[in-house]
Amino acid sequence: MTDTISDMLTRIRNASQALQPEVEVTYSKLKENLARVLKKEGYIADYGVEGATIKQIRLKLKFLGRKGVIAGLRRVSRPGLRRYVGSQQVPRVLGGLGVAILSTPQGVMTGAEARRQNVGGELLCYVW
Repeated sequence: MTDTISDMLTRIRNASQALQPEVEVTYSKLKENLARVLKKEGYIADYGVEGATIKQIRLKLKFLGRKGVIAGLRRVSRPGLRRYVGSQQVPRVLGGLGVAILSTPQGVMTGAEARRQNVGGELLCYVW
């Protein structure tokens, strides 16, 4: 598998549409930081790292009735075409209703935090 971030987003999207309360993805530091940002922004209820030798990240999804809190996920930068933005070019998702997630030299953060800290980086995905 060449794009593990895309795999994580697809698993979250599929589990949310199937009304599954939890989803497991393979572990990496980037995915753990991505899960931390999703939890901080209120898109998932919780996450945890499990396993000693083979680590997994277990994400607990949030639902409003019979509909997932995450309405959409879109991978922007991919292995075949990386997308980098400066601090002034960070896009707003759905006029501020969604979140752009960036990987910056200061770590993984939302687009609003990146603008506030005046840093740019790789535009990982949009969540709304």
